[in-house]
Amino acid sequence: MNDRLPPLTALRAFDAAARHMSFAKAADELSVTPAALSFQIKSLEAHLGAPLFRRLNRAVALTEAGQVLAPGATDGFATLLAAWRAAQRLQDEQTLTVTAGPAFTAKWLAPRLYEFAQAHPEIELRFSASLKIVDFARDAVDVAVRFGPRVDPALWALPLAKEWVAPVMTPALAQKYPTPESLTKAPLIFDDSISFLQPVPDWAAWFRTMGVEFRPDHGPRFSQADHAIDAALAGVGVVLGRRALVVKDIDEGRLVLPFPRAMHTGARFHFLCTRGTEDRPQVRAFREWMIAEIAKTAYITEGLEIVPIA
Repeated sequence: MNDRLPPLTALRAFDAAARHMSFAKAADELSVTPAALSFQIKSLEAHLGAPLFRRLNRAVALTEAGQVLAPGATDGFATLLAAWRAAQRLQDEQTLTVTAGPAFTAKWLAPRLYEFAQAHPEIELRFSASLKIVDFARDAVDVAVRFGPRVDPALWALPLAKEWVAPVMTPALAQKYPTPESLTKAPLIFDDSISFLQPVPDWAAWFRTMGVEFRPDHGPRFSQADHAIDAALAGVGVVLGRRALVVKDIDEGRLVLPFPRAMHTGARFHFLCTRGTEDRPQVRAFREWMIAEIAKTAYITEGLEIVPIA
């Protein structure tokens, strides 16, 4: 049996026809005539020594050999396309595609992007606000910012500032609820986006760290942290704010951090990219800018006692 692969054009024609189950649609996708596509598939069948399609009346169906070949052909072309795009991106030093969660994008990245654009007008930023597991090659992504207790060891990773949670509220509410005990009477906002961590850094845990026996379970609940913070900004109540997502509002006085105790989350944000790309000019520029921006609000943590979750 000859293991030599058939021509790539013939495999490409087969892949398109197998996905569409139509020679006409496959020919249209590849911008060739149906006759040319049919010729490529016949040459592939001759190379294999067996039919790949059953030609029916106005339709086609895969033979057993076609059913075996089709998934591998589709995966192979997808892998080849991803590798080609990755190779193309290495030649591009002006575009940077970044993915981060919706809350981090809304509360940390978006409010600061003007400064990056001013400092690096030569770089075109593209953002994807998503929490899905990123495949850098498939998704054509250069940098990912992800929150969690661990990262994929196959990636180049830079841990960003240590994360904590603490009660934050508007200055008006801070005057009304000046002590941890008084918060038992305050309207509390629940951010469920962090509930995947163990132990959970929730309101009950924070009250325990303050020596207050109180297990709140009533109040508006949000599945996304930025929505919970927006509610606090509107004066709806007090939220356990995550450091990265509230420091700008604290720095600019929209929210205050009235109590000198916070809880470790046991997780943090990481700057991630594929190994070997960390020193590409636009990746390095974005990383250095993020580090400098984090340093601007580091003073907020000074004097704050950060304790384990009780």
